[in-house]
Amino acid sequence: MKKLAVVLCIFLMLGSFAFAQGSEEGKAKKSNLRVGMVTDAGTIDDKSFNQGTWEGILKASKDYALDAKYLKPAGTTEADYLKEIGNLVDAGYNFIVCPGFKFETALFEAQDKYPNVKFVILDGEPHSADYSEYRIEPNVVAVYYAEHESGFLAGLAAALQIKEGDFGFVGGMEIPAVQKFNWGFQQGIAYANENYGTKIMMKQENNLYQGSFDNISAGQQIAASMYDRGVDVIFAAAGGVGVGVINEAKNRASSGQNVWVIGVDVDQYPEGVLPSGKSIILTSAMKYLDRASYDMIVAELNGSFPAGEVLTFTAANKGVGIPAENPNLDKAVTDEVSKVSAMIASGELKVRASGDGLFK
Repeated sequence: MKKLAVVLCIFLMLGSFAFAQGSEEGKAKKSNLRVGMVTDAGTIDDKSFNQGTWEGILKASKDYALDAKYLKPAGTTEADYLKEIGNLVDAGYNFIVCPGFKFETALFEAQDKYPNVKFVILDGEPHSADYSEYRIEPNVVAVYYAEHESGFLAGLAAALQIKEGDFGFVGGMEIPAVQKFNWGFQQGIAYANENYGTKIMMKQENNLYQGSFDNISAGQQIAASMYDRGVDVIFAAAGGVGVGVINEAKNRASSGQNVWVIGVDVDQYPEGVLPSGKSIILTSAMKYLDRASYDMIVAELNGSFPAGEVLTFTAANKGVGIPAENPNLDKAVTDEVSKVSAMIASGELKVRASGDGLFK
């Protein structure tokens, strides 16, 4: 069985403070740390998982004068990832960030092969290929996110803003992280309907997983079909597939159609900007990927790397949420979402990380 993720609120909130303050506090010790990253499926500018992770590394590189480099593997197999991890180690990189669950089996081997290298894996933890053994060594930290909480907040915000209409969801691969976005999103919509009188529908035909994270054209085709069926807002938790959804929405909005997209992982507002200056991104369900990579680097510099730990970024430790500002959301909406976010953070409101029903 997978070991339980532990929520280290104090550590992560201190890390968030470090992220905001950067090197101005002068707390981090000078180091020979060299930071590497191996990209997951997609490119470094995927406007999503890879890019968000890399931006945190770049910030740390700038704040602490660190050498940073990323490598893009030829494919997404364990061998592909191990090859690039080895290339980084051979080049002298001693702190490597791996963004995505596909690194789990590669890191299971790498943590033993390179005991003097620190590793951070986002959205996963090391395990054997047959899932018979989960093991995390002292040179590794694993980071998970409460995607269902950010999905909930995005669904609530969109419902409060649109008030009445049809929503859809486009996922990439049907993996736990993407599923939790979807489940939380549906709970957020239901919460808005039940508590604020909104009238949002989400039909099963408008709730699907494409099966990959890099098929842009498929994402555009799926979005076109949904918009043709009268969907007003699509939540795209799908990497490159989501880029296709955004492209379709931009095309339609340029022709005068009133359609929207909810972004994922990072604030995707800039990716939805039209020639008019407006954006079709209503809001984004964010996982603070940049904060995770940045905070783990700073922890290593300060001698407080959470060795062998499994961390979870949640609303309580400000690890997930929606953008604080978005011109497409009324202030009354963002104010209300902030109140609900505080309820989730305090434990007053529970969002289920499963598809077996809504919160109690």
